[in-house]
Amino acid sequence: MSIRSTVCTALVLVLGCQVAPISLAAGASAAEPPAMAVGPLAPLGPQDAITIHIDEDPTLGGPGTVGDDGTIRVPYVGSVPVGGLSPDAAARRAEQALRDGKFFVNPHVTITVTQSLSQRVSVLGEVKTPGRYPVDAKTSVVDLIAQAGGFTELSADVIYVSRTDAAGNVRKFAVNMRGLNDPKNTMPEQALRGGDSVFVPRADQFFILGEVQKPAMYKLEPNMTVLQAISVAGGVTLKGSDRRVEIKRPGKNGVDQVIKAKANDLVQPGDVIRVKESIF
Repeated sequence: MSIRSTVCTALVLVLGCQVAPISLAAGASAAEPPAMAVGPLAPLGPQDAITIHIDEDPTLGGPGTVGDDGTIRVPYVGSVPVGGLSPDAAARRAEQALRDGKFFVNPHVTITVTQSLSQRVSVLGEVKTPGRYPVDAKTSVVDLIAQAGGFTELSADVIYVSRTDAAGNVRKFAVNMRGLNDPKNTMPEQALRGGDSVFVPRADQFFILGEVQKPAMYKLEPNMTVLQAISVAGGVTLKGSDRRVEIKRPGKNGVDQVIKAKANDLVQPGDVIRVKESIF
């Protein structure tokens, strides 16, 4: 099984996707946020691999590539400009070229994209392999994260998709990756477009020190308690006591607070939890 399928399967089992679009365009209305609707087929671009089929003579078609100048080679006709067109629109243009050249009276052409290399999305932040990845009309956020190797251990649950619209305005969409399997989530799985960028921020963290099995920095999960934080760190050592726990917490005025913690206290971002030795 490939890393893409493995990661994607894991994400579908344990994560979810709830989309809350945020407009960065001047004067945009917050009352009616734009939805990330699945768009039309991605336009053709340089280095896209295609297959051309001509119904009237199937022997003429075959594999091809969109050139750097945005053209494809059509039998009899030669170079036909298709850059920026959808595969269907490109097929109609090829048909017109065949008609204009009087090679066929009413040709029927089909153009299929076998590998899209021109439509790419940037993935940055807390993924295992940041970079630019090819997408097609069906590539979702989950698919893209799988291509990037999956999330790191410190990735946040909410990631951000930035998209530039036709007017040149950049819109930012917040995607909660924990909502995919929520039955109350009515948003469809979202498709990406070439030119989008995805940023996966680092999650809030806490530190746990002292008499625990694995003192270190850890990702702060929603509504995590002190008891859960100790469990994540492997539990208390034989010398330690879960009744002698202190939290050093950043104060609003820049002065740290030291709090005697209880098991059910909620951990906050930046907390430093120290489990002390037992006095017995």
